[in-house]
Amino acid sequence: MTILHAIILGVIEGLTEFIPVSSSGHLLLVHTFLGVTEHDLAVDAVLQMGTIFAVLVYFRKELWSLFVTFLKLITWKDIEGKEKNLLLAVIIGTIPAVVLGLLLETYISTTFRSSYVLVIGLLCGSALMFFAERIVHTGFVSITPKKGLLLGLFQSLALVPGVSRSGATISGGLFLGLSREEATRFSFLLSFPIIVGAGLKEFLDLRHVTGGISLSLGIGSCVAFIVGLLSIHVLIRYLRTHSLNVFIYYRIMLALAILLFL
Repeated sequence: MTILHAIILGVIEGLTEFIPVSSSGHLLLVHTFLGVTEHDLAVDAVLQMGTIFAVLVYFRKELWSLFVTFLKLITWKDIEGKEKNLLLAVIIGTIPAVVLGLLLETYISTTFRSSYVLVIGLLCGSALMFFAERIVHTGFVSITPKKGLLLGLFQSLALVPGVSRSGATISGGLFLGLSREEATRFSFLLSFPIIVGAGLKEFLDLRHVTGGISLSLGIGSCVAFIVGLLSIHVLIRYLRTHSLNVFIYYRIMLALAILLFL
């Protein structure tokens, strides 16, 4: 992989990991276009390490609060109900994607790496976002462990390329009555354990196969970090006053373009 290819992949990862257009789908297309198909899942996961740090930096206060709450929980100290519910929601909400990811691991690396599956994922994800936008968003619904589980089930839909982790989770939050901004923020917190776990697993796999991370891939991951930080900030500000419609239209046009060039 050349440095230019790694930079392109880093930009795509940083842009699409958080914006609800499907990072896995875009990376699959770019891999094919650039001819970078060897160990592509492992390459994607290393690029995700950059976006992991983007979430860590941007939400450092929220993540630190969750960590402190976790320490209080395991040491049997008093915890405010809101903080405890948020922590349990993240923990419980992570379980569905972990379990389904392990059960479907073979299909994720083979059958799901298909352009036809990508098109289906883009269209189904668009339909999910469309219907989520048609309900009333109160913005006064508190996060509970039960809602965390439901949102975790929505997040697990993103195991199919094209669905989009953020798109599915934000849509789930809207269905449960959260405002777009609240649903987006919880989507990022819920995604953190998953992208950390997936990134570390594939990183170890890549080390075993290739001996480590190349300079070009390291540069790509740094690019993903910088672009990812900007993407998080822009998306949260955008969804304060705008709907998901622009992303729905983009996803539909992308799906149609893929069908035309299959």
